[in-house]
Amino acid sequence: MLPSTRMRALGGGGGGGAMALPSAGLPRYLLLLAQENLEFRLPEIKSLVSLCGGRFSDQEELRLNSPFWILSMPSEEMARGLMKRTVCAKCVFELWGHGKSAEELYSSLKNYPAEKMAPFLQSSLTYKIQVHTFNKTLTQEEKIQKIDSLEFLPFEGKVNLKKPNHIFWLLEDYGTDPNNIPEQPLDLYFGRWIADGQRDLIESYSVKRRHFIGNTSMDACLAFLMANHGRVKPNDVVFDPFVGTGGLLIASAHFGAYVCGTDIDYNTVHGLGKASRKNQKWRGPDENIRANLRQYGLEKHYLDILVSDASKAIWRKGVKFDAVITDPPYGIREATRRTGSQKEMAKMAERGTENHVSISSNYHLSDILFDLLKFAAEYLVLGGRLVYWLPVYKPEYTEEIIPRHPCLKLISNCEQTLSSHTSRHLITMEKVKDFEDEDRDSHILDSQYLPYKSHNSFREKYFSGVTKRIAKEEKDSQK
Repeated sequence: MLPSTRMRALGGGGGGGAMALPSAGLPRYLLLLAQENLEFRLPEIKSLVSLCGGRFSDQEELRLNSPFWILSMPSEEMARGLMKRTVCAKCVFELWGHGKSAEELYSSLKNYPAEKMAPFLQSSLTYKIQVHTFNKTLTQEEKIQKIDSLEFLPFEGKVNLKKPNHIFWLLEDYGTDPNNIPEQPLDLYFGRWIADGQRDLIESYSVKRRHFIGNTSMDACLAFLMANHGRVKPNDVVFDPFVGTGGLLIASAHFGAYVCGTDIDYNTVHGLGKASRKNQKWRGPDENIRANLRQYGLEKHYLDILVSDASKAIWRKGVKFDAVITDPPYGIREATRRTGSQKEMAKMAERGTENHVSISSNYHLSDILFDLLKFAAEYLVLGGRLVYWLPVYKPEYTEEIIPRHPCLKLISNCEQTLSSHTSRHLITMEKVKDFEDEDRDSHILDSQYLPYKSHNSFREKYFSGVTKRIAKEEKDSQK
C-alpha cells in the first residue's frame, strides 16, 4: 500500500496560506539565468517560489528572453531555497544597485541604505569583486577599470581573491543579439552573491553515464525541470504511468520524493532484451530502474515499478499521489499500445467486464491523454500537479487542442521545438477540485473533443515531414 501525503497550500496555483510577493517594500534580488529552455524558466521560477512559501507577483517586470531578472522576495532564506532547486538559474544576488548607465548605477548604489550594506563591509571581513558581462568579452584591464570605478563604496575589509567572506558582482547586459553588440551596456547591476543554482545536476545526472537507458530516456535537465514544475518536495509520492527507464523518477527522487511507476513493456520494466547503447547487443543482468536509483544513492526512495496497462485502472480508491510526472509515448520511437484487440474490447464494453487480455492493440494518442487526465483528476491530492509532454503538429496547433478536465487547472504550457513542423509542449496542470463520479467521463463529452483527435495522426504527420525533407535533400544534392 502506498503512503498518502497531504500537499501544503502554496501560492502560484491556488490555495491559501501563501505569502504574496508585491514589489514594493521587499528586498530585491537579481537572478542570473542560463540562456536555454527559455520558455521553461518562468514556470519553473513561479513553481519554486510557491514551493518556498511565496506567490509570484504579477507586478514583476521581467524581460523573458534576458538572462537578468529582478525579483522581490521577503527574505534571503527564500532566495536560497529557490537556488537549492532551480536548474534554470545560475546564481542569485542581493541587488544593491541597478541602472541603464554607469552613472545611474553609481547613483543607485549611493542611495542604497547604508545599514543594509554595513554588515558585509566591516573591517574584519574580506571580499572580492567579480565582473560578469553578457554578450560581450572584456579584457582583464577593462575589468579592473570597472572595479576601480566602485572605490566610493565604503569597504573597510581587505581583498581576498581566493577565499573571501563575501563576493560582490558587477554585471553588465549587452543585449541578446550577437550581431549587434552595443558599445555601452543596456543595463548594469551590482549585488552581493548569495547562492548558485543546481546547474551541476545536468552533468552529474547525464544520461550518457547512466547505468540503464532506453531509446526515449529523458534529458537530465528536462527531467529536473519537470520535477520543479510539479513542485515535488521531500516525502511526496510521485507516479509515472509510462515509466520507461525511469529518468523522470530519478529527478523526483533526488528532491526527496518516493517514486513508483508502471509500463506495459515487460522487458523494459525488468531490464531485459536488446540494449540501447552503441556497441552493446543485450542488456546486462542489473540494468533496471532500481539500479539507476542505486547509482545515485537514491534507492531508499524506490517504491516499486509494475508491469501494467495505463488504460486499465489498477489502483484502489483512496490511493493518492502528490504528483504525476510522465512522458507518454508518441508512436515515434516507442509504440503506443494497450492490451486487447479492437474486437475483444468491443465485446468487453458490451459485457461490461474487465477480463485480462494479453493481446495488444493500438492505443490512440487522444485516448492516452484522456486516460492520463482522468487518472490525475482521480488519484492526485488536491493541489497536486500533473506534468506531461504533449506532441503537436505545428501548422495545426491551437491552444484549443490542449486536453482539459474540470478537476484540473492549466498552470503552464511550454514549447520545445522538435523539427520545422513538429514540437512538444510541456503541460503542467494542478488539481483544484475533488474528483466525483460525474467527472469520470465529463471531458469526453466536451465540445472540444473533436480537435483532440488530431493528436492521433501525429506519427503520420511527423514522418511525412521527414520524408519531404529527405526528398528535398536528395533533389538538392542532384543539382
